Amino acid sequence: MTPLAALLVRQIAATGPISLAEYMAACLGHPEHGYYTTRDPLGAQGDFTTAPEISQLFGEMLGLTLAQAWIDHGRPASFTLAELGPGRGTLMADALRVTRAVPGFREAAQLHLVETSSPLRAVQAATLDAVPTWHDSVETLPDAPLFLIANEFFDALPIRQFQRVGDGWAERMIGLDGDRLVIGQSSAAPVAALEHRLADTPDGGIVETRAPAAAIASELGARIASRGGAALIVDYGDWRSRGDTLQAVAGHAPIDPFATPGQADLTAHVDFEALALAAAPARATPLIPQGVFLERLGITERARSLASGGDAAQVDAIAAAHRRLTHPDEMGSVFRILGLAPADAPALPGLDP
Repeated sequence: MTPLAALLVRQIAATGPISLAEYMAACLGHPEHGYYTTRDPLGAQGDFTTAPEISQLFGEMLGLTLAQAWIDHGRPASFTLAELGPGRGTLMADALRVTRAVPGFREAAQLHLVETSSPLRAVQAATLDAVPTWHDSVETLPDAPLFLIANEFFDALPIRQFQRVGDGWAERMIGLDGDRLVIGQSSAAPVAALEHRLADTPDGGIVETRAPAAAIASELGARIASRGGAALIVDYGDWRSRGDTLQAVAGHAPIDPFATPGQADLTAHVDFEALALAAAPARATPLIPQGVFLERLGITERARSLASGGDAAQVDAIAAAHRRLTHPDEMGSVFRILGLAPADAPALPGLDP
């Protein structure tokens, strides 16, 4: 039993079952035993690999998209360049490097990172050639035009799960079987916020909600609508939440989400419809597969340019990275891109029809 599991068992024994959101929040963010507060989880030595760690191509494409959006907004003389959950800082480092070629962009950019993990803040500081300002939440970002990236950020925010029972909903809760953490459910009752899901959810079907994600999207949308800017949200999920999508990963392999609390990454699919609705009055773009988005931006041409003059091993590595990022059988269709912009802003590159 992990130290966090022991704490949760004692808590549940004393006060009763906890929601899945409470469980995820403890597993990922507990100050002493939380997954993200105690380690660098990325890369071959960690538990999973994200797109920026696969190739510089990914960060370059996103960086150039924001640079074009900045140009289309009239090149504001000072703006906030931000990333939510920037991992090792690899994506932002690639974005900053490629945008050196955009006159005025780097000079106008004020770098801000929303990151709660002390170990990852230290890695980001070593990775980046610019000095960022760190934040614990989006609420403390500067009051300025905001150009932002959130790559695999929303999937790690806590969810609640509700199972339809007739015209009501039973919340799935974490309880005990002896000293084991197990999932059960509350008594069914109407849930006003889920009334609209009765029409498309069969009896026994599960709907996931993510209040922290909606709150963050609302904050981003309000800032972008009032001050200008753009946001690129990259994650796995779909337009609407359907079914149980909770998963745990350790050592690059799926495991039981309740087996080792605090020592595995917990995520769930993103409900992009909920983000788009919460972000109003900002305009949400259509939801686009990652592969389609990157191809529209010219990733193939950039990959060929990088491979030009390289040896056989380098060419093969670039081709493999390109395939992994864009092919439908790899990350190309699993991951989706949602853009946010002011209602009257020009089309976002690669996202708007």
